[in-house]
Amino acid sequence: MEFQDLQKVWDAQNNRPLYAFDESALHNTIISKMKQGKHISNASELITIIVNVGAGIFIAMINLFKTSSNISMYLLAFWMIGISLYASISRIKRIRNNRRFDRSMQGDLDNALDVATYQVRFSRLMRWNILPVAVFTILGMLESGKSLWLALGISLFLLLANYFAGWEHSIYKNRKKSLEILKAKLESEDPQALASA
Repeated sequence: MEFQDLQKVWDAQNNRPLYAFDESALHNTIISKMKQGKHISNASELITIIVNVGAGIFIAMINLFKTSSNISMYLLAFWMIGISLYASISRIKRIRNNRRFDRSMQGDLDNALDVATYQVRFSRLMRWNILPVAVFTILGMLESGKSLWLALGISLFLLLANYFAGWEHSIYKNRKKSLEILKAKLESEDPQALASA
């Protein structure tokens, strides 16, 4: 007897189709990915808000009590506080947006995909945020007469931060892509495709 014949007999005994998938396990995987995405989004938002508010206030206070004011440092402080305000508003919108999904497998998958899309957009914004921070920081250092080597060192640090932000962004893009592939497979209802998911 061939393996395929054995498989057909086994499946007939279990009343299961040849290419079956465990919906409960798939739903649990989707919920796990959704929770992981929400956890990462929460952490990213809170870190962005706290760091930018703290650094913005600190820079503004240091600059305020110096004898010679530095316009670039004030601009940097306002920029950072503005970014934290934007992150706070985005966080509130994201949390409110979670309520529009039902608690089915398809609803949870749509929710996980929505969170993944938000993560990709938020990480892209935070990566681009490095550019104005770098410009204001370097201009501020040059305005205050700091060493050119220090400005170069900070530029190198910010380039390295941009590299790691790009690496993190690619992780979020890959997570989103895997959820999109899973959604396409579910919508096609191809049992062979689901078995490989």
